Amino acid sequence: MITTDLSLALPEIFLACAATVLLIYGAYAGKNTASFVSAMSVAVLAIAFAIIFLGDRPAGIAFEGLFVVDAYGDYMKLVVLVASGFGILMTQRFVEREGMAKFEIPVLMLLATLGMLMMVSANDLMSLYVGLELQSLALYVIAAIRRENLRSSEAGLKYFVLGALSSGMLLYGCSLIYGFTGTTDFDTLGAVLSSAANADQAPQIGLIVGLVFVCAAIAFKISAVPFHMWTPDVYEGAPTPVTAFFASAPKVAAIALFARLLSDPFGSLVSEWQQIIVFVALASMILGSLAAIKQTNIKRLMAYSSIGNIGFALVGLAAGTEEGITGLIIYMTIYIFMNMGTFACILSMRQKGTMVENIDDLKGLSKTSPMMAFALTIFMFSMAGIPPLAGFFAKYVVFAAAVNAGLTTLAVIGVLASVIGAFYYLRIIKVMYFDEPSSSFDKPIGNEMTAVLTVSTAFIVFFILFSTPIMDGAAVAASALFAG
Repeated sequence: MITTDLSLALPEIFLACAATVLLIYGAYAGKNTASFVSAMSVAVLAIAFAIIFLGDRPAGIAFEGLFVVDAYGDYMKLVVLVASGFGILMTQRFVEREGMAKFEIPVLMLLATLGMLMMVSANDLMSLYVGLELQSLALYVIAAIRRENLRSSEAGLKYFVLGALSSGMLLYGCSLIYGFTGTTDFDTLGAVLSSAANADQAPQIGLIVGLVFVCAAIAFKISAVPFHMWTPDVYEGAPTPVTAFFASAPKVAAIALFARLLSDPFGSLVSEWQQIIVFVALASMILGSLAAIKQTNIKRLMAYSSIGNIGFALVGLAAGTEEGITGLIIYMTIYIFMNMGTFACILSMRQKGTMVENIDDLKGLSKTSPMMAFALTIFMFSMAGIPPLAGFFAKYVVFAAAVNAGLTTLAVIGVLASVIGAFYYLRIIKVMYFDEPSSSFDKPIGNEMTAVLTVSTAFIVFFILFSTPIMDGAAVAASALFAG
């Protein structure tokens, strides 16, 4: 039994051991270890990726029902590991240039990633909470890692205070669910709720209130409206590569957890939670599209863009169907590459050794750095949903799932929000190609940034050529979730 449990959780155990070893090594080796620890952290994530992708682990439940391994979890874990690997790669050169080369940063990113993997495989409200807090505690520290910087400290404090509030809401919701059902296990919870639904028993009000609190807490983690208030300030104040990390891997893990929670144990209450998700998706799409229009700081613009993108992804979840979850999975996979590629461009915005973050600093980029301008144009067009780029397919699959589930109004409003959002994406392209350059960016941008930009651009441009394996994999993952 123990051997089976350990083999099912092998990627997480390996990640925990590796992070501990790197932490001890960094503490004893002293200064100038950040570069080595970063490189080793990327290698650790690559090995964890290989264990999941190439390993022959059977699906099953481990640790007395606390931890589940299935095709859905494996697919989302692969996406999380890719996002985390990109995040650490993008951090390395930045921290060296900014004089904040600390080995703790990649180690904290590894520990946050471990929490994300645990979230994706959570099969109990308690393991859900432990994974969420492991991720959050590491992210609080990373957000405020530049203690001498006022904006970074403010970002970390805001994130911590509001994060603590969301954790309290989550625990209160979990306690209500336990009080009215007598269990925290997802399988038992699903059986109890399904039997009640089959007997035409209306769900208890206290249970619905608990579910609302849990949904609100997870909505905070994915920056969904109306729990988005921390996002613009934290994105702007945190170091840029940390912002890139915040905007990608944790979002994938939290939304994967959200989908598992609502589709598996609470699948029989779809008519109750669907109302919540439809409202959150609508509010996120609309606010994300409108609030970004007047932004002058590109990191704040990306914060509102992230809120809007989460709204589009939630359209798939709101459908409450296997097709909707498939669309959600595909959307988050494509979102990772669009987001990481864009932040790689932002990290390359340096003039005379100083980071610049204003949209006006991109003036004339097509003349001074044509390749970077081309890459950023691809990402902006993709986020706007222009075919045949990957972003178009991402929006198409979630909107199609919503229409097929009878949520036509939600899909139409999503399309309109996407059209509004295209304005600020196209404004960036206009600034790069039609305005006169004020000054050029520093060169070279570094091998890490070049690699991230190349991979991300190729994925977005050529997605149409190799979309079948990704879409098939997403369909298998979604079917595994509903089979469970």
